[in-house]
Amino acid sequence: MAKKARALGLAVHEDEEQQGCSGEVESIGAKWWFGGRKVTYRMSCRLTESDRTVHFREAAVERSWGIPPPTLTVETTTTSGWKRDEKRTDVSVGGGGSLNYGQVRNALEQVAAAAGWNFHLEGGRMP
Repeated sequence: MAKKARALGLAVHEDEEQQGCSGEVESIGAKWWFGGRKVTYRMSCRLTESDRTVHFREAAVERSWGIPPPTLTVETTTTSGWKRDEKRTDVSVGGGGSLNYGQVRNALEQVAAAAGWNFHLEGGRMP
């Protein structure tokens, strides 16, 4: 899991105590004279050996300071059954970027399935 997350550009921290890992990447950033804002993607996964399940959590955390630059944000959501894919692109005076929420989730789900593990997405809790 951690190896795949690193390949996707996340800074990964392994947690031996809970048999899992967490990671984050700053995907969107914008600064100008009066302030700024950034969006950081965070994820965590915890493994349970007894039922061979990967418990996955993810969140996008947005922080701003001062007067953030004017920004155009485009969000795209695709839902197919229980699967949901979200993408966000920001264009701003002082920067911008894009964030694909589903990219990490889908890649780690494929790694878990290939290893014979179940993948459980935990909603409503911060990683």
